[in-house]
This record gives sequence, C-alpha cells and structure tokens, in this order.
Amino acid sequence: MRDAVLPLCGRANSLLLFVGLLVIGVQLPGHAQEPYVMPRLNGAVTLDGLSDEAAWDGIEPLPVVMFMPSFGDEPTERTDILLAYDDNFLYLAGRLYDQEPSGVQYNSRTRDSDDPSSDWFGIVIDSFNDKETASAFFTTPAGLRWDAAVINDAQGVEPLNVDWDTFWDVATARSDEGWFAEFRIPFSSLRFQDSDGRVVVGIITWRRVARKNEHAIFPSIPPDWGFFSCFKPSQAQEFVLDGVYCRRPLYTAPYTLVGLGRSSELNEAETAYERQDQVQREFGLEVKYGLTSNLTLDVTVNPDFAQVEADDQQINLTRFSLFFPEKRAFFQERSANFDFTFIGPNRLFYSRRIGICGEDLTRVYGGARLVGRVGSWDLGVLNMQTAACQDTASQNYGILRLRRQVLDPYSYVGGILATKIGTDGTYNIAYGLDGLLRAFGEDYLTVKWAQSYDSGNQRQLFSPGAARAHVNWERRTTRGVSYFVGSSYVGPGYKPGIGFEAREDYTSFSSKVMYGWFPAGASPLFFHGLFLDGFVIFRNGDGAIESAEVGPGWTYESRSDYSGTISPRVYREDILEALELSDDVEVPPGRYTFWGLSGELQTPGTRRLRASLNVEAGSFYDGWRVSLGLSPCWSLGALAELSGSYEFSNVDFSKRDTRFVVHVGRLRILYMPSTCFSGAAFIQYNSAIDAVIVNVRLRYNPREGIDVYFVYDETINTDPYGHHPVAPTSANRTAMLKFRYTLAL
Repeated sequence: MRDAVLPLCGRANSLLLFVGLLVIGVQLPGHAQEPYVMPRLNGAVTLDGLSDEAAWDGIEPLPVVMFMPSFGDEPTERTDILLAYDDNFLYLAGRLYDQEPSGVQYNSRTRDSDDPSSDWFGIVIDSFNDKETASAFFTTPAGLRWDAAVINDAQGVEPLNVDWDTFWDVATARSDEGWFAEFRIPFSSLRFQDSDGRVVVGIITWRRVARKNEHAIFPSIPPDWGFFSCFKPSQAQEFVLDGVYCRRPLYTAPYTLVGLGRSSELNEAETAYERQDQVQREFGLEVKYGLTSNLTLDVTVNPDFAQVEADDQQINLTRFSLFFPEKRAFFQERSANFDFTFIGPNRLFYSRRIGICGEDLTRVYGGARLVGRVGSWDLGVLNMQTAACQDTASQNYGILRLRRQVLDPYSYVGGILATKIGTDGTYNIAYGLDGLLRAFGEDYLTVKWAQSYDSGNQRQLFSPGAARAHVNWERRTTRGVSYFVGSSYVGPGYKPGIGFEAREDYTSFSSKVMYGWFPAGASPLFFHGLFLDGFVIFRNGDGAIESAEVGPGWTYESRSDYSGTISPRVYREDILEALELSDDVEVPPGRYTFWGLSGELQTPGTRRLRASLNVEAGSFYDGWRVSLGLSPCWSLGALAELSGSYEFSNVDFSKRDTRFVVHVGRLRILYMPSTCFSGAAFIQYNSAIDAVIVNVRLRYNPREGIDVYFVYDETINTDPYGHHPVAPTSANRTAMLKFRYTLAL
C-alpha cells in the first residue's frame, strides 16, 4: 500500500478540522490564466485530415512548448495546432511536420488502442470547466479513435477511464512533410453549461513524437505530476465560445443476439457430469436522451454485455478478495459522478455487484441512469433490476450521488446513498458524506464518512459499529517534497451491499513521503525520486496488528523512456485462521515477520518490441517465495500486435515440507486490417485452477453507433483426471453473434 498516515483522532475532531479549514479558506490561487477567445470557422470543412480549406484561413496556431524530455524547450519538430468551432462542432486540426517522415510511427488501428510505440495527437476538454473532469480525444497517423474520461484531476493510480466511448470523427493523412489530422467533435458529445450562448471550457492539446519520446503541449504545463500532468483539467487553458447553445440528442440503440452454449455440470449425486446445451436469442434496447446540454438519461431494457473481454486471471497470495475493474459500457459515461472511493480498491459503490453473482452472470431486466450537472451540483442516479441468482432473490439496486464545488474549483462536498432491496424483503442501505479541500498550494485534505445497515440488524442505523471513516492529507506533486498521510476506521457492522471491502473491522494508518528530481542538462534521467512508505492495520477487536508493511524505494524514468522502481520491504502478518494458498498448501495461524525485495523495469514503450518485468523475492510467512512477471509486446506494423504475460510464483515452506507453485500465462493476438474491423484472441492459462480460458472477439465498426460482434468463449480443463469423477475436457463453450445499431432521432 503506497498511501500514507494521519492518526484518526476521533471522527468529531476530523470533521471539526475540516469545517474549520472551510471557514478559514486558506487557499492560494490556482492555475489562473486569461481566457482565450476561440475563433469561429470561416466556412465548411471537409474532414480529410489536411486542414487546407479556406475555413481555416486566419486561425492562428496555438503556442506549444516541449513537455518532455526537456520541459520548456522549443519542440524539435514543427507543430501547428488549430482550434475552432461552428454551431454544432468543435474542430481541432494538427499539422504535424516531421523532418524524417519515414520515422513517423503508427502500429495500431484498433479503437481505444493505447499503443505507446505510435505517434499521437489529440485534445483534452474540460467541458464543464470544473478543473476536475474532462474528456480526451486522440488519434495516431493510422486514424484510430481513442477516447477516455479523465477523473479526479488526473490524480491516482487509474485517472483515465478508457472504456468510455462517445460520438466523434477524425481523419488523418500522411505526406513527405509529416502527418496531419482533423477532429470533429459534436457539442452533444461534450456536455457543457451555456449562459445565454456563452460557454467556457478548459483545453489541453499535445503531440507525441514516439521515436524521440518527445511531447509538444499547449498550454505550458510542467511535468510536476508525472505523465498525467498533460491530462490535468486544473492546468487547462480556458477558452470562451459564443453562440453555442444547448443540444438535446436522442439516440436509440436496439440490439439482437443469437448464441449457442454448452456446459457440463455435476449431477446431484456428484457421480458424473451432465452436458447441457443452450440456445440463446436475445433482444434489447438502450435509449440515450439529453435532458439538458449537461444532463443525460440512459435507459436500458434487457442489456447484454457478452462482448466484454474476459477478466485477467490473477495470482492471489493474500487472505483478501481480488478486485476486478468494471468494463461494461453502460456504466462508463461520467462514471466519476458515482465515485466514492477510499484507500485502495475499497469503495461504497462497486458496479460489478450488479448482474454478477459469484462466478455466474445474472440477467439484468433493465434500468436507468441519469448523469450530469444541475446548477452547481454534479449528479449521478442509477436504478437497475436483476433476476434471482442461486439462493438470492431478485434485487433492485439504487444509487444517488451528489457533489458540488465549494470555495474554489478544487474543493467539493458531497454525499451518496446506495440501496440493495430484494423481492423477499431483505435490504441493505449505505450512505456516505465526503469532502475535499484544497488547503493551500498542492496540499489537499480529504474526509469521508459512511454507514450501512441491513435487514439482518436494523439497529445498525447511526451506529459507529456500522460505520467507515477516513481522513487524509496529501501534497500532490512529483517535484520536490510530496507526501500522503491518512487513517481509516472500519466498524464490524459496516457491510455495504453494493460496495467492495477487502477487509473488515479494522483501523489503519498509512504514509508515504517522496522527494523527486527533474535533472537538467545532459542527465540521462528525465525524473527520479526517493520514497519511504508503509502502513499498519489494527484489528478493532483485540487491538493487535493484523498487517503492516514498510520500506524505502527509488523510482526513475529516463529520457529514452526506460522506467523502473526498486524497494526493499518488511512485512508483519497476524493470521487467526489458516491461510489457504491451494487445496494442499496453507499457512498455519500465527504472527509472522518477513522481508522481501520488489522491483519493476519497463523498456521503452516507443519501440515496437517492448516489455515490462516485475520481480518480488524474499521470505514469506515461515517460508520463502519468488514471484516473477514478464509482459512482452510486439507491434507487427499497423496490421497486427502480439502481446502476452507470464506470472510465476514459487512459495516454499521447507520446514513443513510443502510447496506452492502457480503459473499464469496470457497471450493476446490482435489483427487489425482497418480502423473498422479487428479480431482479437485472448488465451489464458492458470495452473491453480488447471484451466485454459479462450476468448475470441471479432468486431466490425464502420462508424460510431454500428457494431457487429462475434464472440467465442471456452474453458478447457487441463487436468480432467485430477477430478473425481473425471471432468470433461471442455468445461463450457459459447458462441455468440451480436448486432447493435444506433439511431439518432
């Protein structure tokens, strides 16, 4: 855990401190700049990438500077970026000259590919001008479309939601002068607030020359927050647009699906496997309606998520549940509006609780989702109904999330209400209150409070034993001194029915301090930093240390795009019940202190052949372990990509004459003959479950809103004779064809 620690001196003191700082209001000015007035186009634009129409005449290029590897220098390649608009669209043009046009790299054509070996160009738009969220639109010389939602001012481990998609167009062209791009982004896809036709938005735009690992950016944003500095809405340049009014788009997207499935299940006597064949025919509908220019209603009837890629198999050497990210498109748009996250994966709302029951999928009958902004309030409302699953009755899931900025664009207060109500009368209700205060400079205070209660214990309402409290103070920068100190309390009765909690009933303290440098001159390093971090978690019941970890480390990034981290660690674990690593290997109860060394190395992503390596070795409870992870990727031009990963863990308890060895292998094969068609095969092997999992997806996407998918899934038992009775070689397989067509009304 890389976060940090401020002792939680009672919930009342924390809240008083927060309120006091709100009253005092000690803030320094933010990234204040005079707004630019965005020019209007002088005529029609043909979207061909060249930006040579008369409509672009008189529009001046934006002033760009080098973002990296030498911030503030003049870019080595001429970069002309033009920005304009008309009544319906925002237009971005890039004239991306290159003195070595044969060196321009483009190694992918797939929608939302994050290929680091390609040249890139695009724009980040804070359409609400809230300094916290934004929409990003990028392309490569191949003309692919990549879009993402930026959350939390591009702070945190995963500040980009790449699973979010919207409607927009781009065209590119190449010549002996370089490459060129034109974007056309509908205002209906941006969501904004206008005041009598006047709109203020934040803009960041940048270009990347892959072979040089060079970025040219506007405005002049320093790399003080790492790579994601170039996505930070708080650092965007404000632009004023006049004569732009509310749009209320209405889209309907019916789909049809046909599929065949085969599975093998143990009979009631558990003496043999019985084959079950299924024929699937599904119809469904999604409707998207813009109630206002910044408030969108999504309604779905019988949604299907069969085209979503399979989850990565993971090795779990802990006592706690694994966290898997949400990949379903319905939950993506402005998903930050629903965010109520504590340290790590812990959160009050975890959308994967909806429609997934254990390892089985549950039918979702339908639901509605309302997201956007009403006045000064960010709003998220969701309600969905699912079918019964196993021994669980049909469930209704409801979420209401509200947030608003206070004092300045960088601070907010908010609340959330989450309900899970069964048709059998059972229920679980959780609520939360939170606030973020920019105290001064880059220092932020966060306070969160949540409670839950359910039909099993109605006396939990307003009980501290059913609550979760969190407070942290952090300095958000990678230049110079940065720190994070925080503390959490989780009561024994806190059980959010649609949340995720890795542990129960504990109090934690965690901290991290780092000093980072950006060397100047001829140094081979672009950035490096020394850090010390750690955490300690106490069981509330007996006050004993349940888990602890601490250690120093060094992290770096070179100008040639190598990066890595190395850190020695000391661990403390107190387990009350045996920790089962497999059916045959377990760690007995007891208190353990052990140590390890972890390291990570990434080769330059600018190369067609690249890789990352992770190593962790040392003592482990009363034994030893070595864990290795290797993830190579090979871009075979713009037509294909071959990538994979291999994870190996060898845990040896020689004193007890036991050993645990697990292998997880993943292979991805991507074929992309055009930006409209792609084929992907994802094959995984997990020795812990003796299975190979195959996921094949073909997608035809001639334009945004039209999708044809063919998906094939199969789970193969690699050790059928290791089961009693003998298991079939194929545990299950499905084949599905899905067609989805979006109509704009």
